[in-house]
Amino acid sequence: MLLLTANAYAAPASEFTLANGLHVIVKEDHRAPTVAHMVWYRAGSMDEVNGTTGVAHVLEHMMFKGTQTLKPGEFSKRVAELGGNDNAFTWLDYTGYHQQVHVSRLGDVMALEADRMHKLVLSKAEFSKEIRVVMEERRWRTDDRAQARVHEAFMATAFVAHPYRVPVVGWMNDLQNMTYLDAQHWYKTWYAPNNAVLVVVGDVTPQQVRALAQRHYGALPAKTLPPRKPQSEPKQNGVKRIEVKAPAENAYVLIGFKVPRLENIDTDHEPFALDVLSAVLDGHSSARLNTRVVRQQRIADQAGAGYDLIARGPALFLLDGTPAQGKTAAELEAALRAEIALIARDGVNADELARVKAQLIASQVYKRDSIMGQAREIGSLAMSGYSVRDLDRILEKLQAVTAAQVQAVAQKYFGEDEMTVAVLLPQPLDPNKPSIAPKGLRH
Repeated sequence: MLLLTANAYAAPASEFTLANGLHVIVKEDHRAPTVAHMVWYRAGSMDEVNGTTGVAHVLEHMMFKGTQTLKPGEFSKRVAELGGNDNAFTWLDYTGYHQQVHVSRLGDVMALEADRMHKLVLSKAEFSKEIRVVMEERRWRTDDRAQARVHEAFMATAFVAHPYRVPVVGWMNDLQNMTYLDAQHWYKTWYAPNNAVLVVVGDVTPQQVRALAQRHYGALPAKTLPPRKPQSEPKQNGVKRIEVKAPAENAYVLIGFKVPRLENIDTDHEPFALDVLSAVLDGHSSARLNTRVVRQQRIADQAGAGYDLIARGPALFLLDGTPAQGKTAAELEAALRAEIALIARDGVNADELARVKAQLIASQVYKRDSIMGQAREIGSLAMSGYSVRDLDRILEKLQAVTAAQVQAVAQKYFGEDEMTVAVLLPQPLDPNKPSIAPKGLRH
């Protein structure tokens, strides 16, 4: 099967930096008169400290609660009146805010976003109301969901020093004791043009965006950012195992292995081989885990694999699944690891490798069908120190992965020394537990 040529899908892109340090990335896409406008801050849960975990996500909520010129809730109302939509997200590595509007309204949303970048009002009254929403969100998304509780406990076990061990939503005790001053400190520390990246994708030219960005963001003052100290995870020297009891219908198994992340696009090859290995195991109906562990062996009702080669922090290669009726978590763990061992022993054949790489690269290229998808991909790259120009280079490196490289990483990284295993032990369900999401969740 012929691989898709990444360069055939490339669109013009440019980058520039304003005098105050705001980095701007513009990607042209003239298929429709719309534009995606995103502001990314290089400040996520990994930048928090003990005692105020979850503050990055709390501040995301507070960014919609009023500025010196806007009343609480008025930001989203203004965007809707412009005929657009907006939302926000917080992750381990970053926090982002985005709008999608008609191209003629780009300047309007820039003005709104610049306003809250510099003039946010954090009132004690609004914080007191919103922190209750965040705590309810934590209950809804984590405490009341068995697999989410497994993932949270898994991360806290896999990492002992790196802040990836802390949930993005924060620990409940920290949320209960958080004040508006904690959120204000986070805002004053990290929310500055020189700690942000502006991504604009759509029916625009770089010249248009430069002029608008200078008009709306150019006068905002830069800040002196605190130094970021390296936070390396100590080497793990033995398997870690935990059990989590939670109300659920089925057991669940989550396995993680410490693996390298992408550091240098030109010289690294293992992260790309790990990405291809993940696609061999999962990602399409004929992938190995679905074919062998689910359909043929019937050990699992569901099985998957995952790996993110780009991040600010350390990487994990994940395997997970739900045991089939009559099968145990131990049997599923053995089956998942056996698929890695099989590739380590026998490798992958040329036809399978070509098919998997084509599907993997196609999934990357298809992201470009959406202007918001493009903006998200560009922004996440920028948060880890990569350029929009690296998009096609990454696809080229994926195309170049060999069967020998896939087999080599399967042999190297999947022993027990750096393995963490979390198992869900199902407990009886509460039939009276409400299943309606709480009000106020933005995403």
